[in-house]
Order: sequence, then C-alpha cells, then structure tokens
Amino acid sequence: MNAQRFVAPNSREAMAQARAALGEQAVILSTRSTPDGFEVVATTEEALSAIAAQAASPGLQAVASEPRAVRATRASLQQRAAAQLPPVSPDSSVAQDTETLAMSTLSFQEYVRERMLRKRKAALEGRLEAPAAAAAAQRPLRETAAPRPAASDIALGLASGAPAAKATPSRAAAATAPTQAAAASGASSAAAQLTAQLESLKQLMEERFQTLAWLGQARLNPIQSTLMHKFIRAGYSPTVARAVLQRLPAQQDAAAAWRWVLDVLGHNLRVARDPGQLCDEGGVFALVGPTGVGKTTTVAKLAAQCVKAYGAGSVGLITLDTYRVAGLDQLRAYGRLLGVVAHQAHDQAALQDLLELLAGKRMVIIDTPGLSQRDPRLQEMLALLKAPAIKKLLVLNASSHGDTLDEVVQTYKGLGLHGAILSKVDEAVKLGPAVDALIRHQLLLRGLSTGQRVPQDWQRPDPVALVRMSMGGNGKSAFEPDRSELPYFFADAAADVWQPQGAGHA
Repeated sequence: MNAQRFVAPNSREAMAQARAALGEQAVILSTRSTPDGFEVVATTEEALSAIAAQAASPGLQAVASEPRAVRATRASLQQRAAAQLPPVSPDSSVAQDTETLAMSTLSFQEYVRERMLRKRKAALEGRLEAPAAAAAAQRPLRETAAPRPAASDIALGLASGAPAAKATPSRAAAATAPTQAAAASGASSAAAQLTAQLESLKQLMEERFQTLAWLGQARLNPIQSTLMHKFIRAGYSPTVARAVLQRLPAQQDAAAAWRWVLDVLGHNLRVARDPGQLCDEGGVFALVGPTGVGKTTTVAKLAAQCVKAYGAGSVGLITLDTYRVAGLDQLRAYGRLLGVVAHQAHDQAALQDLLELLAGKRMVIIDTPGLSQRDPRLQEMLALLKAPAIKKLLVLNASSHGDTLDEVVQTYKGLGLHGAILSKVDEAVKLGPAVDALIRHQLLLRGLSTGQRVPQDWQRPDPVALVRMSMGGNGKSAFEPDRSELPYFFADAAADVWQPQGAGHA
C-alpha cells in the first residue's frame, strides 16, 4: 500500500501537504502529535480500494505479501476503529451514521475507511451470488414453478454453518430449496382445504340438528306446526316465521296462539300514526321505485288529496321521466283534471330552478322514471334526489315476489327513505311477501294504493287489518308446501337476523 507520512507544525499544514501530494481524494489513515510536530499518515482512495478487494476475496493471498509494517498499521487501525466506532447498519445513510456516531476528525476518517470496506464486501458477495441465480433460472419448468424460498430463509441457511468463503448454498441445497418450499405450500393449501371442509361439515350438522329439533318440536306442539304452515302459505319468509314462533308463549290454545301471532306482527309493522294525510305534513316528496309499480298514478292520488284539502294552488308537479314515451303527457293529463300545471326537469339545474319556482306550494310531488333496480342509469337518476329537503317515498308493488321486493328495498334503502307506499294491493294474491319485507327492513308504511281510480283507490294503512289480510288464505295453492316439507324451510338458523319487538316468553 502506498501510504505516506507528512509532518508539519500544525494539523492544518499537515493536511494541506497530504492533499498536495495525493490530491483531493486523499484518505487520512491516522493523525497524532509528535515531538517533531503534527503527523498525518495518508494514502489514495485507489490503494485503499485494492486493500479492501484483497481482504474480501477468499482466493487472493496478496495480503500475505504486504510489508510487515503495513500489516501492523492496518491491524492497528482496525482495532482503533472497532474501539472508537459504535456499530452501524450497512444499509444506513451517511447522514444517519453521522447522527449516531457524533464523530471527531480522527473517528470520521476511520468511519470513511470502514464504510468503504463494507460496501466493497457487499458488492463482492453480490457478484458471487449471481452465478447461483443464473443456475436456478435454468432449472426445468417443473422445479422453477414452485414458490421460491424467502430471503430470510436463505440468510438462515448461510448462517447455519456454511463456510464464509463460499457465501452461497451448495448445489444440492439450492436444488432442494424449491422442492421444500413447494411441499410447505402444498401442506398449507391442504390445511386450508381441510379447515374449509370441517367448517362446511359443522354447518351441515348444525342444519341437520336444527331440522331434527324442529321435527321433534312440531310433533310435540301441533299448534306451532300449524302456525308455521300458515306463515308459509301466506308467503312469509322463514326468518320472520321462526323469529315469531320461537317466542310463542307456552300453555296457550290454538285461538290464543293465533291472536298472539297477529298482535306481534301488527306491533312490528310500522305505519304512520298521524291522523292526517301526506298533504297535511307538506314539503317536497319524490316517488321512487322500479318500472311499472304505479308511481305516476300514485302521484295523481296524492295531488288530488292536496287539491281537495287545500286547493289547486297548493300543489306543484314535476317529472324527471325523460325515458318513457308519453310519460310527461300522462302526468299533464292528470294535472289538467286537477287544475295543476305539470313541469319537466331534465337535469339537476332544471330541478333546482323548478323547486325554487314552486317554493310557495304546500306540497311539491316529483315523479321519477321507472328504472329497474339493476339498471346502471338508476344511480344517475337517484343522484338528482340527494338534497335533504326532498323526502323519498318508495313505491312497492304488493303483488311482487318476496325476493324481488327484498332486492328493491336493498337498492333504495341507502337514500334515507321517508317511508313506503304499497301499490296494486288489489292485484296481489298474497300480501305476505310485501308485509314481510316491510317488517324485516322496518320501513314506515305511509299508504295503500288499492286500484286505478283517482283519488278514490287510496287507504291509510291499518296494521291490524293489513296483517289479518296477509295471513288470510285463499284456498289450496299449487305452490303451497306439504307439512312434510316444512323442515326444508326452517333448517338454517343462521338466517334469523330479525328479532320481533314486544314478543316475550310466557
């Protein structure tokens, strides 16, 4: 190593001599005060890099050929660096190391040297690992398709007794590592499948035990079995039927149990308790719902009630229906019969202008286009009704299937509904599905549309009468299950998400 010694009266002049002789890239190896002056030992960065490469290479023996004085100097410097410098991370930055070490001039020179040695050693190890990675890339497809071991696994393998000079796993270990990883991955997948199968078996056993329990209870309690059959015939869901009958008081005869069931259903059916109509409440109402449920006819009925009570000047009509042919003409025809002008809004700005124009009206009714609950244009239409001042009323077709009603309610429930209106009550063979949806989702029922006549076919909801009507049978039905099929409807206890209010055990 080309190390040179410079002596000067002070450290500034000694440093200046070292830079003048070795250039700006001079590396200070040591500094000390001597009787002759201040001594600085320095070398070039290239010479120091050569030393680092020789120290990191296992096959080079150049260190042995160095002069004894140079080896002694290097050993002394390493000991001084180990004693003066606290440990630092190889991946840390210079700024982080500076904050950690709080170095003096001497310790900084030792730190520079140690950092260069660490980087040189890391680069050398990276070059030695590159052939192993290339060999792994050339393995057959079946081997390389297996998951690769993690970097932490490789580090553990190196630290568990492998010679430091090789710095890479053996060929046998490298070949078996993907196989071991694949085996571990396969075992994990098998464990996950086994867990899923056990969970499925558990659910199946619970369902079967619930079925057996229901069969035993039905044999011991024929009144409960009869009531369950009535629920199914009426079109109620197993969720509501089980929630009610599980709380049926014991020691009651058939008539008392029947009255108790009707009272519980009527108590859980929410209806408007105010004696007046919607026009007495006043405000801006928007009727929403799927196509063909009778929204425009219901708008005419509500408008007729307001005209009859407060006059033609108290009502404002707006339609957002730009899809249906003659949708505006139908509303205008109703408006001419009532003496009310119907307006059309094409966008949010037009709707806002019309609402400001009709702000003095007691009741403003907005008719919306009929769109399926799955229509992608529905969200664009509902965005027009986001204003909190607009009260949304969901119109439900009482003759629809229970699953359809449930999907419709789920679609519109996020609007913050002001209530619901049951339309086409006169067309429904079974009112059970509609009443069931109102009870489970706890929607407030605001009115019943019982026909096409305006405004005669309109009724205020009576929960007791509506429940009795929904539970009444109309004779034998082709879709009515036999008593032997009842366990099929009530085997799954996990579906009981609704709990009735005001129903206690005896």
